[in-house]
Amino acid sequence: MFDAKEVKQQIVEWIADYFQHNGSSETKAVIGISGGKDSSIVAALCVEALGKSRVLGVLMPQGVQHDIDVAFDLCKTLDIMYIEINIEEPVRTLYAGITLAGLALNTVATFNTPARIRMATVYAVSGIVGGRVANTCNLSEDYVGYATKFGDGVGDFSPLSDLTVSEVIAIGRELQLSPKFIDKIPIDGLCGKTDEDNLGFTYEVLDKYIREGVCEDTNVKEKIDKLHKINLHKVHPMPAFRLHKQA
Repeated sequence: MFDAKEVKQQIVEWIADYFQHNGSSETKAVIGISGGKDSSIVAALCVEALGKSRVLGVLMPQGVQHDIDVAFDLCKTLDIMYIEINIEEPVRTLYAGITLAGLALNTVATFNTPARIRMATVYAVSGIVGGRVANTCNLSEDYVGYATKFGDGVGDFSPLSDLTVSEVIAIGRELQLSPKFIDKIPIDGLCGKTDEDNLGFTYEVLDKYIREGVCEDTNVKEKIDKLHKINLHKVHPMPAFRLHKQA
């Protein structure tokens, strides 16, 4: 049985310990705030571990973001500092340059580029304030590769990467966050589909398979196994050639 109260406290202590050994007493946690459950819960955990003065939210809409108000509300609820940086122009400029070079954009580029520009933005802000960037991915997303390599899949510390979606939600409730932050249906922000629509199965089914090894639908099981296998490169360290010493 997952003990959300105990695990929440363990994460808070882990974050505090990380910052004690990685920075000064004023080093900030810098978090890309989307308004979704993961960034909201990571922000709340950091506030509990470090205090609100050491947490900085970075809101990065691409043009007009219809649910940006949830991200603003999260920052105001936690009473943390935040800034907004719109990434529409950098994305548009990069796409124009790619097109000018004679290459045709495809969904691989258009789905992943904004996430990588967002992460470059968060790291730029972190470098300016001398912070540490929070990774907000969870185990369920990582397991099937539902994250962008060198985009939202990176960071300096990762509080949720060993927790499934259902466990993350339980942590959010333990933090007493409003349901609008933890029950918000996750969407990719690009095609308008939910995460579960894109994956082809629910997080409930995925979480049960991860924790219990049980999936009644053989087609879904095969799909999860395939996604896990082809996306392992996103969570494994980069392979590096090692020079063998000559005799």
